[in-house]
Amino acid sequence: MTSPAFRFVCATRETYDGFFRNTALGRSLSIYNAPFARLTLFDSNTTGLPALYNEALRDAASDPAILVFVHDDVHLCDFFWHVHILAGLRHFDILGVAGNRRRLPRQPSWRFLDDRFTADSAEYLSGQVAHGKGFPPHNLSSYGPSGQQVKLLDGLLLAVRSETLLSNNLAFDERFDFHFYDLDFCRQADAKQLRLGTWPLSVIHESEGQFDSPAWREAYAKYLDKWKL
Repeated sequence: MTSPAFRFVCATRETYDGFFRNTALGRSLSIYNAPFARLTLFDSNTTGLPALYNEALRDAASDPAILVFVHDDVHLCDFFWHVHILAGLRHFDILGVAGNRRRLPRQPSWRFLDDRFTADSAEYLSGQVAHGKGFPPHNLSSYGPSGQQVKLLDGLLLAVRSETLLSNNLAFDERFDFHFYDLDFCRQADAKQLRLGTWPLSVIHESEGQFDSPAWREAYAKYLDKWKL
């Protein structure tokens, strides 16, 4: 059976060649020679992710695909990633690797309850993400069982059929550059009654997040204002 088309969408500050040489995702994709998978790469980039993701989404209107929006510091360690993503999309409309089954007022992250970064209870969390510069990772964060319907997903990797987004008039809000675009996207998706879920995919994330910077605080204020939280 022919696999449907996949398209990885990624932005990097590296040059095109530097992406494949120096980044976790670039080195990972170099070993997968799947004819059904392509890459939309925004190299030498300084533009916010939502604008770039929306550009890739508009392009998909005439060239549908399963879009995998993913950060360049993600090692894709799952040899069967396409099989697992297809399986997940039979259960959910939008997939991620980690998330939260509930959403609370003023929540600044899928993991935290408040801007003092109080961790949410494990009973509400779902998914697994390893951290480190390669395999074996430095640690494996097991938040909870995967395969759960959630309200919020981590934006390090989001997979969705382009037709799902276009038919529901759902896009990324370009008022956010990097921080909070994923939480905002999940809120929009939930408002349209799309099903968000975690799914088991083996990834290693080189970053554990950038919280409490001035840029993060500015984006948080925009997020609170937009949703009247």
